[in-house]
Amino acid sequence: MTSIETTTAPETTTSPLGPRTESGHPGRPPVLRVPDAQDPARWADGARERLRAELLAHGAVLIRGLGLRDTADVAAVLAHLALEPVTEREAFAPRETYAPGVHSASPWPPNQPMCMHHELSYTLGFPGLLLFACLTGPTSGGAICLADAATVLDALPRHLAERFEREGWLLDRSYNDEIGATVSEAFGTADRDAVESYCRAHAIDWDWQPDGALRTTQRRSAVVRHPAGGQRCWFNQIAFLNEWTLAPEVREYLIDEYGPAGLPFNTRYGDGEPLDEEAVRLIGSVYADHTVRLPWQAGDLLLVDNIRTAHSREAYEGPRDVVVAMASPTRLDTCPPTAGAGQR
Repeated sequence: MTSIETTTAPETTTSPLGPRTESGHPGRPPVLRVPDAQDPARWADGARERLRAELLAHGAVLIRGLGLRDTADVAAVLAHLALEPVTEREAFAPRETYAPGVHSASPWPPNQPMCMHHELSYTLGFPGLLLFACLTGPTSGGAICLADAATVLDALPRHLAERFEREGWLLDRSYNDEIGATVSEAFGTADRDAVESYCRAHAIDWDWQPDGALRTTQRRSAVVRHPAGGQRCWFNQIAFLNEWTLAPEVREYLIDEYGPAGLPFNTRYGDGEPLDEEAVRLIGSVYADHTVRLPWQAGDLLLVDNIRTAHSREAYEGPRDVVVAMASPTRLDTCPPTAGAGQR
């Protein structure tokens, strides 16, 4: 992994928006330092065009010194950047919503790292942009990690990348009241007719179990083309939502409790063949080889192009409070998916 230390990186330009720290590596964002204390909303009014340029060039940008204090500050920045918020559907875990588009981070055990992924990349409509705000930094660990999706695609073994590009990938989900999002939390309703209507409109196969539980399967593209930059990007959650990335004791418990077909989530090749542990570990190792770490400081704001850049987080200790805002609704069919965008 590669660490960014902004105190030692050379500053290349200065503007009223703050000096810029250049990095020079794919997936490593420049750092904008906001001079003096500024009102976050007022700062956002003057920052829009520069941030768009930085995102297009680098896929992410870190703003330091803005001094974000609470979720109201984050909502104000989202509004003053003139970004359209995204209403989350098909969430894999419940979140707290603070304002339109502004949510708590996905719940995940602090002592376990979160795997690299692109937010909601298993849906037909997802956020094109993510804003992460650190309100309280952890005592130790907890860095957010980034990886350039085009670089990761190029680094994957050709046979694996070509298979996923040709076939797409499958996501299987089993909804229950114990682990992950419930039907109501994922779809915004528990009404069966409404859930089935949503699934039908979003290329999702569904099956109601005798006990009333819901199981779904959806086939999606693994590789897409960025709608603005044109880069071919590895864009999916194949490794993150797979059984082999669970802690061994958690995987064993879930299989004992729900059976192999009843896991809360699992992924497969697009033709339905199960993924073996070796393939999942291989994807994870390529991500690790191209990961950039960003240790949080309280008040930081990180903007991430959700198509260009995958993200994850490290295990941590202490009261880490990171808020995420989802913006710029984007449809999969505007990203020229190469395969697997439809229903099985």
